Amino acid sequence: MIEYTKTEARAWAKENWNGAIGVTMPSYSPDFAKINESALRHDILKLKELGFAGTLLVTEVAITPHENARITAVAREAGGPDFHLFFHAAFNTLEENIYALSLAEKEGADSVLISYPTAFWPTTLDQVFDYTKRLADSTSLGAMLFGLPAWGFERIDNAGMPVSFVRRVIDEIPNIVAVKAEQGLPGIGGIMEMYHHFRDEVIISCPLEADAIPLMSALDFHFSGTSNTNWMSDYFPRAFQLAREGQWNEAMEMWWRVSPARSANTTILTAAAGGTTVINRTAWKYQEWLAGFNGGALRAPAPRIPDRLMKLARQSLIASGLPCTDAPDSEFVIGRVHD
Repeated sequence: MIEYTKTEARAWAKENWNGAIGVTMPSYSPDFAKINESALRHDILKLKELGFAGTLLVTEVAITPHENARITAVAREAGGPDFHLFFHAAFNTLEENIYALSLAEKEGADSVLISYPTAFWPTTLDQVFDYTKRLADSTSLGAMLFGLPAWGFERIDNAGMPVSFVRRVIDEIPNIVAVKAEQGLPGIGGIMEMYHHFRDEVIISCPLEADAIPLMSALDFHFSGTSNTNWMSDYFPRAFQLAREGQWNEAMEMWWRVSPARSANTTILTAAAGGTTVINRTAWKYQEWLAGFNGGALRAPAPRIPDRLMKLARQSLIASGLPCTDAPDSEFVIGRVHD
């Protein structure tokens, strides 16, 4: 059960949202008919072992609201009461997201990452606001607004989610507790603007480790999520904590050490997405499999990751001195853990 009301959500989040938040994608039985709960437990426990404070339970894959609810229940049981579980509002419609969120909330989700379906094609920011408010109003959970070029809102305003829009959201939706600020990627304009205007009211999250650690020389971040930094094992939770504690030089030493992995990740995300604006979740799952997570193929329809990108990911971890399995790539699609 959540420990706050909507009007208390921001204060609760500022006290309780700390550290790095990873991502968790579902794993399936060999016939893909059901969720592989043992693999899910393995992945949640692996995140905790690496020092992550929570995870986003990814729904931008082929699962149902009821399957996501079961995933949430298993993740809550494995992660314990203090492990943050983010509901991913990435189902097909507003109504389906509201329904799936209601199920996940009952099973232990304690936060929401707001996303926007591919079928949502607003022509005004008022429409974006209305969607956001209806979703946030449907729950008691704290929610994170997500500014991202993939939504396509730049056709309405060059900033996608400009300051005036975010100002309205914060003023009128009390359980918006954070902004995941990726407006204007690959530049830092969005994160800097959100921090400048709203850092005293809500949490400003820079989920990209490539930006977060350098920016912490000047900006006060205590929370970063959600992203696939778990494929680099415990590097990001450790470096983020060092920077939070004022040991920025030590954090930057780690940052430079993992440059090969960072560079490879940029190449993989760009090449594997192929201009679709949709993350290649198979690529993410392969990357984290290299680091000891379950892996396993996703349900169809799912993208593939080419062999050349697999080789790049593997060699980049080795070059960065990060943990990397020596198992052959053929074992990735099978996964490590079976019910």
